[in-house]
Amino acid sequence: MNCIRWFFVATVFLLPPFTQTAMAQTYPVKPLRLIAPFPTGASQILAHMISEKLAESLGQPVVVDYRPGSGGNIGAEVAARMPPDGYTLVILSASHATNISMSKKPKYDPVKDFAPVSLAATVPNLIVVHPSLPVKTLKELAALGRSSSGKLTFGSGGVGSSNHLASELFASINKITMVHVPYKGASIALTNILSGESDMVVVTVPATIPFIQAGRLRGLAVLDTKRVPQLPQLPTSIEAGMPDLQLTTWYGVATPAGVRSDLITRLHKDLVAGMQTNEVKQRLAGVGIDAAVSATPTEFGEYIRAEVTRWAKVIREAKIQFD
Repeated sequence: MNCIRWFFVATVFLLPPFTQTAMAQTYPVKPLRLIAPFPTGASQILAHMISEKLAESLGQPVVVDYRPGSGGNIGAEVAARMPPDGYTLVILSASHATNISMSKKPKYDPVKDFAPVSLAATVPNLIVVHPSLPVKTLKELAALGRSSSGKLTFGSGGVGSSNHLASELFASINKITMVHVPYKGASIALTNILSGESDMVVVTVPATIPFIQAGRLRGLAVLDTKRVPQLPQLPTSIEAGMPDLQLTTWYGVATPAGVRSDLITRLHKDLVAGMQTNEVKQRLAGVGIDAAVSATPTEFGEYIRAEVTRWAKVIREAKIQFD
């Protein structure tokens, strides 16, 4: 009788992992949804590539659901409220780590409400100035800012945008005051610096290459740890003497919090495999995007937390809010 009882107990404890394995083997049994909080640019390109590659490996369609607005908040909020069943994915971007610190009443937590899958891609940024500005280095720009009594202007894609925050970080590091000129999008900010309406702007490398090469803009430094092949003459911010001045526009994939760990592992494995193919790397490189994946979902989660902490300090010191 005791043997029968012990056999029954052992069987009960063995059932959950067996059942979980069986479920993982059958997942997915229906199409997946990939929420993209931004309708254009790198996010759109990535959404199509990610959905295409995951569909190939998962054997189910991955439908892109565009939910733009509020700096990515709308799409992220929709994703956070979805059932944690492994059938909803969301593309997170650098703004995901900053929005919470600028919101008076945040509707979701960027860490607790999501289960990270993997980093997917990064885009380097740089500081450019109008050629009429008499500076050729970051140190010279900072010196001009100190001597111009708050007259130095910088454009941005809007209050709270990544290029706004990076410019505030530059001002904070160098203890200078600059005048913020916000526009409705980074592309408009770039257009206006070309016409001389602002002195400086932080913008992605791909957007500036033709203008720097034509002499219509002057690049000062890449805000990354390595130089970019397209503009090899530009130093990194580390080489320029400002190692804390870093801005990487990053993109990654997550699910709503609570998705089973085995499904997260499966999604991570398939996403990494897809993003690391030569085909994807070449297609992304062609538009100035670097394929960049996380070793584990945990690593991506740690990266997000570090970004939240880093930018919260900048936002707090600059007193930035968009609600």
